[in-house]
Amino acid sequence: MLIDTDSEKETSQDHIYSTTQVMGLRSATNRHTIPVDMFLLFEDRMEGNTAKQDRLTETGVQGELARAYLVAVDTDDEESIWSVEDSVNELGALARTAGATVVGAMIQRLRHPDVLTYVGKGRAQELSALEKELDINLLICDDELTPTQQRSLDKLLDARVIDRTALILDIFAQHARTREGRLQVELAQLEYRLPRLTGRGTEFSRQAGGSRSAGTGGIGSAGGAIGTRGPGETKLEIDRRRIRSRIAELKESIEEVREQRLIHRQQRAAQALPVVAVVGYTNTGKSTLFNALTEASVVAEDKLFATLDPTTRHVVLPGNQEVLLTDTVGFIQKLPTKLIAAFRATLEEVVDADLLLEVVDASHENAIEQSETVNDVLKELEANEKPRVTALNKIDLLADPFQLDTTLYPNAVPVSALHKTGLDALREKIAQVLAERMVIMRVKIPFTHSDLVELFHRRGYVEHEDHQPDGTILVGRIPRSLSGYYESYKM
Repeated sequence: MLIDTDSEKETSQDHIYSTTQVMGLRSATNRHTIPVDMFLLFEDRMEGNTAKQDRLTETGVQGELARAYLVAVDTDDEESIWSVEDSVNELGALARTAGATVVGAMIQRLRHPDVLTYVGKGRAQELSALEKELDINLLICDDELTPTQQRSLDKLLDARVIDRTALILDIFAQHARTREGRLQVELAQLEYRLPRLTGRGTEFSRQAGGSRSAGTGGIGSAGGAIGTRGPGETKLEIDRRRIRSRIAELKESIEEVREQRLIHRQQRAAQALPVVAVVGYTNTGKSTLFNALTEASVVAEDKLFATLDPTTRHVVLPGNQEVLLTDTVGFIQKLPTKLIAAFRATLEEVVDADLLLEVVDASHENAIEQSETVNDVLKELEANEKPRVTALNKIDLLADPFQLDTTLYPNAVPVSALHKTGLDALREKIAQVLAERMVIMRVKIPFTHSDLVELFHRRGYVEHEDHQPDGTILVGRIPRSLSGYYESYKM
């Protein structure tokens, strides 16, 4: 095993594997020995993961599919809940979602990422050799690269170099379907690219016109042609000026979207309709569960970030209580801060919700880590203290669903969104938790005001109902904003 640290260099040739052996590639020729600490993903050997992809990912190599190599630095951070191997496996899933084929991966142990090359000079030179032997045209780093690290690797390698942030932004750009989603993704992309623009500073542009925006293209996209103000201004300066101008325009447009969403939320609040926001780690089955509960047709695919744009539907809970259920974007570890900021208008649906329905993939080996990551993002949004119900999804994939420990999560209910099992219990749990925030009331409503009985059922939670000769007795809970309607009928 070969280990590089800041204080020691230990070399042993006891464990050497070839790329073809570990990756399961078809060709057994051109074997390349790689130290065991270059952790190679095993996921590409699974059924369905082939080099043939339905779409091209821009890699800077026109007409070729992206052949991606993954790189990570293991700093032995004791505070991290994720192992570096799990993080790299997830990075591979992200790469495949973007349309790339993962051909290998490297994990380098360092006290901290190298300030110049991320993985250190020696490892960077090894990457240069691997680039040619494995025909790599895309290098993906598991952490966000600094502009200096980005430039150093760009100079050393012919392959396009991106990091986890750029990869996630590319996936978001692919999946954003509404104007709101596209605006937010473009803002995040431009704010990410602005400090990373490079240029020699001696190229002077003499052409006018060009693109107004850097756009929301694929991985590493640099946008359209940029016009100039005339001789004496470098292309780099013009790029920066145009990007800053576009960022200002996007922020104004997003603020308009935010105000529109605020109006919609105020209208819902006036009707005293509780809002339940569906949150969770990406690819835990949020959209499938949303569709099962609402009979909607939100895109639900077995891929990361299949759904970006929020969707709200009306749902009737037990006792005819009505709520609004909102599907939101999935979370992921190392979620770019700029992306959270750019999606503020969308994520405010979570902040203003009355209850959070967290969806956890109970069959995933990192279910607890994923849930902790969701909680970290909710803390950043200052929404982690909201009432929460947990849907432990995909129990159909467990060998013994009855052995599932529901005590690890708040108000947990085992479900299978795909097979629609456990949904009645989930609806009942949502109704119970919502009721805990309502006002307790015991009233007798005369038959002449039967509309108030109906309103109690639709907006509140009825625990007991008794029909008397002179009216209907209701015992239960009602939103505080509606309690005034029932004050004169209290018992």
